Amino acid sequence: ARAAVPAGAAGDDARAAIDAREAAAYLEQSWLAGIGRAIQPVFAPAGFDWRLTVGVVAAFPARELVIPTLGTLYSLGDVEASADDPDPRLTEALRRAKRADGTPTMNGLIAIAVMVFFALCSQCAGTLAAIRRETHSWRWPVFTFVYMTALAWLAAVLVYQVGTWLGFGA
Repeated sequence: ARAAVPAGAAGDDARAAIDAREAAAYLEQSWLAGIGRAIQPVFAPAGFDWRLTVGVVAAFPARELVIPTLGTLYSLGDVEASADDPDPRLTEALRRAKRADGTPTMNGLIAIAVMVFFALCSQCAGTLAAIRRETHSWRWPVFTFVYMTALAWLAAVLVYQVGTWLGFGA
């Protein structure tokens, strides 16, 4: 496919699209994607598909990595995490994406569940490192991570399940 692209500026967009698809294919075969697929059944009650679950795992070092990770998984290339100027390509890709059964992988209810999850979880490695430094123990950062992640998961599942039951998931 790369050989068929015209040389020079005329083929820049086509080459960028090929590069983005290639990066997505590499990420889909990575350890991160394997972990995301393995733990996806845990996040399924919150409506998360495997890509969103990979985003959750990728967010551990820094939450802002969710957006670039999803951009790569959806073959969009570089996507910046900016509240002021969101990338319309990612928005459109999330709207178009379907599960194997044809249902959308993202809707308003799932978006709310994701926001609730990230609002409550303590997944930031920097925060956990600061807790460790201040307490001189691993007990508190581990407790914080487990407790806050479980609380975030429970709240996201509750939002998604109750919302679905009330008919907001369509």
